Amino acid sequence: MKLAIVGGGSTYTPELVDGFARLRDTLPVGELVLVDPAAERLELIGALARRILVRQGHPATVTTTGDLDAAVADADAVLLQLRIGGQAARNEDETWPLECGCVGQETTGAGGLAKALRTVPVVLDIAERVRRANPHAWLIDFTNPVGIVTRALLDAGHRAVGLCNVAIGLQRKFAAHLGVAPERVRLDHVGLNHLTWERGVTLLEPGAGGGWGGGADGPGREVLPELLERFGEPIAADLGLPLPLLRRLGVVPSYYLRYFYQHDEVVGELRVKGSRAAEVAAIERELLALYADPALDTKPELLEKRGGAYYSEAAVQLLAALLGTGSGPAPGVQVVNTRNDGVLPFLPAEAVIEVPARIADGRVTALPQRPVEPLFRGLVAAVSCYEELALEAALKGGRHRVFDALLAHPLVGQLDLAERLTDRLLAHNRNHLDWV
Repeated sequence: MKLAIVGGGSTYTPELVDGFARLRDTLPVGELVLVDPAAERLELIGALARRILVRQGHPATVTTTGDLDAAVADADAVLLQLRIGGQAARNEDETWPLECGCVGQETTGAGGLAKALRTVPVVLDIAERVRRANPHAWLIDFTNPVGIVTRALLDAGHRAVGLCNVAIGLQRKFAAHLGVAPERVRLDHVGLNHLTWERGVTLLEPGAGGGWGGGADGPGREVLPELLERFGEPIAADLGLPLPLLRRLGVVPSYYLRYFYQHDEVVGELRVKGSRAAEVAAIERELLALYADPALDTKPELLEKRGGAYYSEAAVQLLAALLGTGSGPAPGVQVVNTRNDGVLPFLPAEAVIEVPARIADGRVTALPQRPVEPLFRGLVAAVSCYEELALEAALKGGRHRVFDALLAHPLVGQLDLAERLTDRLLAHNRNHLDWV
């Protein structure tokens, strides 16, 4: 099996490689190709990847290249993990919205729109080149904003699925609280990428199977009320949300909901502590220094602070199900970003949603969901409409389309504010948008 990672020079790549090495029985990777235009950094990551595989006795070969077409030829799957403009652009995304009193974040609000505008055209160009080289390859999108990017890929007819670590992260944390194996925890996870709620948590009977993402058959009992009662304080603290809110709603929101539920409070905090991008950039500098040590042959503990916990496990599960190599419990059920196709009837069929899906026979099918409560449904519908407008702006350009997307966003929604944010977004992204 051949996998190609576009953006292979990322400091996060060793996490993926570690997962491939540890879970070799689930996903038998034979060749791993890392693709990145940053040659020096790519060689550093590639060398560490080889040492990780050797340490764990994995036979896969690792090659590095800046030639995308050669890298994706004959690949069974291509993983996309791009950041157009790097941490410098992210820092701007997380800074200039604060000037207008809006949250600065790389996937939510105006900063998220800026990232989508920079990213979608590049990803679509890569995807088209993958299709010409190998039309049967799967595209696995880790690139934020995952929902918008995945919809762009699907609208263009690519074999694509989006993946986020929020669901698997919560599943692992719930399992740890309950003192059970993660495979016994099934989530009732619903929403859009970075806009989701756990409306239920089922503890499966030992040996029942179920897959980490939810939706599988098997006897079990609902334990979400128990989790909130016994472990509500650490769960709420981890999310940065008040425990009374969680108990009032009876759900566990993703931590991204804090940007909506406590927007002004978050803006105040960000103005004091600065951007996450600056923090990540400092971590990356330390990581690169560690990676340069030829004696290092494991992922360093510092990598946990980089973010993206459990991405490697999620990636292996998804690839195994797509490519038919899965050997774990119910490998064909996982929370992913895929077509709505009527699963949430209040959204268009073409919308991309984040729910458990069955993955089998080369198809990704979102599982049926019980009706979404009005309190959550309204926000999902509003953000989905914004995402549709954001994608149109990314594909066609134009100041008026950027303005429309911002005006539609629940965190903006005001004429003067949308105007000011539009001006700042365009001013900060002139080097990345050829239509400005």
